[in-house]
Amino acid sequence: MQRKCVSKITKMATAIVVICGLGAVNAWADDEDRRDHDKVCTNRTLEGDYGFTIEGLLGVPGDSVPLRGVVLQHFDGKGHLTSTDHIVINGAPPVDAWRPGYGTYTVNPDCTGTSTIVIPSSPFPPLELYFVIAKEGREVREVVEGNAIVAVGDKVR
Repeated sequence: MQRKCVSKITKMATAIVVICGLGAVNAWADDEDRRDHDKVCTNRTLEGDYGFTIEGLLGVPGDSVPLRGVVLQHFDGKGHLTSTDHIVINGAPPVDAWRPGYGTYTVNPDCTGTSTIVIPSSPFPPLELYFVIAKEGREVREVVEGNAIVAVGDKVR
């Protein structure tokens, strides 16, 4: 009789431990989801060097040329950036192997943002870009306003 009673108590205790454990795991997962959802982006989310690959078409529909390149951008975490790019337009190498640039950026709380980049040696006006920050600030996806040019950048350091 005593053995049956101990066995029943052991089974009940095991069931209670399992149920409590599952509840704790669910509470932990909910807490993680809440913390991720509560995170907001700021200019500090972009801080450091990012390497971008650029691809697209330069010009107007029907009269555009392919553009490809690489860019190293440094974000200071305070809304200022510097860049160095190597852009190949229509298969032609650039006049300057590496062109320096500078600009500003603004990050919105939802991890979207805009930037303006001035390239002093370029005949074009400053570039206006829209971006999305991904992978907790380790990746940036950009599009140039007014052109079919996109870029994806990964944090270098």
